[in-house]
Amino acid sequence: MTKQPTVAQRRLITAADPNTGLLRGSKALLDALCGQGLAVKHTRAPHRCYLTPAGLALRTELLAPPPEHPADPPPEVETFAARTGDEPATADDPRRAREVAVAWEGLLELRRVTNRGITDQPCPWERAHLVSGAALALEAAGCSPAVAGEAGYRVGPAQQPEAVRVEWTGGDAESAALGTATCATALEQAGWQVTEHPDGAAGRFLLASPRRA
Repeated sequence: MTKQPTVAQRRLITAADPNTGLLRGSKALLDALCGQGLAVKHTRAPHRCYLTPAGLALRTELLAPPPEHPADPPPEVETFAARTGDEPATADDPRRAREVAVAWEGLLELRRVTNRGITDQPCPWERAHLVSGAALALEAAGCSPAVAGEAGYRVGPAQQPEAVRVEWTGGDAESAALGTATCATALEQAGWQVTEHPDGAAGRFLLASPRRA
């Protein structure tokens, strides 16, 4: 999402139910939030809207108390995005682990309200955002993304429908095999179906797709 929410949209986000992420507002505002990836409509009537993990993370940020003595003007609000492994180098941020935990808890709640109470299988939002869903599952499990050339996972689209490609880049063959296996375990535990495939002379990659009942 690149467009920042309007004041009215932010007001709607902060007023969402803190437990379920349920939103209440006009159809135009709700449709706008869905279009920005901050909300998702329940697939069954009456098609209520709920905050996505990105929306829940933004709500947490909007409700956070301001610093006591801000030295500089506050930066523009940035919505949460799971790391896919293609991001540039960034300084260590102690808030990152908390943001990931909040986003993952929000995703589990989204699964509960849109998956008939089931939380161990991906929900419609994840099926519509395959790369983001898989990346969040990996980061929440403690796997390291391949940021700025560091050894770690990289998640991207796959040629197969309803699947993502996950590979471990960097390091020697032994560490790559271990990293690939760790990613496979993390995705399986998060409700994804995973298969491993050869890639070139010695490499391996994973194909992951949301598991269905």
